[in-house]
Amino acid sequence: MIRRFRERLNCEAGASTAEYAIVTMAAVAFAGLLVAILRSAEVRGMLFDLVQRALSFGG
Repeated sequence: MIRRFRERLNCEAGASTAEYAIVTMAAVAFAGLLVAILRSAEVRGMLFDLVQRALSFGG
């Protein structure tokens, strides 16, 4: 009986699924943060200027 209990405690079934869920939640949180930052008018203007300078650099 003790052996069965120890086997159940050491069982890692479903551990990778939980890890994937945590990583997915972290990715969603990071994406939300990026969306919030990119909605800022200052950041949008800086990115527009950066792209405009990069495109006009060649000629």
